[in-house]
Amino acid sequence: MNLFGSLEISSSALRAERTRAEVVASNMANAETTRTPEGGPYKRKMVVFSSDRPNFASAMEGAGVKISQVVEDKSDPIRRFEPNHPDADAQGYVAYPDINPIEEMTDLMSATRAYELNASAVQATKTMLQQSLELLK
Repeated sequence: MNLFGSLEISSSALRAERTRAEVVASNMANAETTRTPEGGPYKRKMVVFSSDRPNFASAMEGAGVKISQVVEDKSDPIRRFEPNHPDADAQGYVAYPDINPIEEMTDLMSATRAYELNASAVQATKTMLQQSLELLK
């Protein structure tokens, strides 16, 4: 694999981690959303990564990261007794998304750290390319 291939791998990982951070931010922003256009409370979303190379032989040449899908959490909503809430059911319970803010913050910190590491890898590769060009002068 050449230096340009490593730049492609790191840039694909940067895109994937940025999307992951955006999805986590959306989860956090909608942690108290009880009504969506689809009906019911907001459903937590999760990003699924995969390799952009279909088999082992091509992956050995340098595989990047792609987002294969963004899936909704299948867990049941959390029910809270709030009889005066506009979205309360006949028994007075309101369905809230099953979103744990601590878990979301951990996911966000992980995505941020992975993004920073890939940005550092891009910078290191750029430095190596510049030094290689200097050698040719």
